[in-house]
Amino acid sequence: MSDALHAEWTKLRTIAATGWLLLGAVALTVALSGVVALAVTYASLGSGQDVTRLSLTGVYLGQAIIAVLAVLTIAGEYSSGMIQVTLTAMPRRISVLAAKATILTALALAAGALAVLGSLLAGRLLLPAGGFTAAHGYPLLSLGHGPTLRAAFGSVLYLALIGLLSLGIATAVREPAVAIGLVLGVLYLFPILAALAPDPHLRRHLEQIGPMTAGLAIQATTNLRGLPIGPWAGLGVLAAWATAALVAGGLALARRDA
Repeated sequence: MSDALHAEWTKLRTIAATGWLLLGAVALTVALSGVVALAVTYASLGSGQDVTRLSLTGVYLGQAIIAVLAVLTIAGEYSSGMIQVTLTAMPRRISVLAAKATILTALALAAGALAVLGSLLAGRLLLPAGGFTAAHGYPLLSLGHGPTLRAAFGSVLYLALIGLLSLGIATAVREPAVAIGLVLGVLYLFPILAALAPDPHLRRHLEQIGPMTAGLAIQATTNLRGLPIGPWAGLGVLAAWATAALVAGGLALARRDA
């Protein structure tokens, strides 16, 4: 397993796209979070806002970059033909997938931590200018606040799970463009269907089972009783999606020719 880990780490760190995608995930996440924090005001939104969740809005965009990186981790090898070399050198295919998942998770956690911390810092600096001050019941964002710490930690885990979900789908379908389309479809289809659902019970159910809508419940720090699903339970739903995708990808990798 150590040889597989070393090989996958060597491949990923020597590909220029890896660094650029990780940098893009961090930069775009922080940038979007900063724009949102700068644009919203207390006067327009009023009281009862979840400022932690507002500050983490950039995760909606950052997850797409992590998904692309995860897809290219294996689908890129299929498109270039390098997968034959990889499987010849390391014939234990499940070990190859496990090594890819491990390295991808480490990279996603590192990038996610930087992106989330940057987003919260942007919210801490910019939200008070919009009126979200202690005078209106909004103290400065701080990781010393338990729910904010949970939202931050959970958002980092969320991005890592999105990477694993994407890796599993890409392993099963092989084609990079198709895999990216499927991942984005799985993520964004449920929110669209929930928004269009005429029945509130159906809408709530769709939000409970959708990987993105359920997973991002981890960011909520206020009005938890009004959520379709609890924060950790929602992250568990995403973890189940990721596990199912990896199992499907592992079975496909083990049974098919390179």
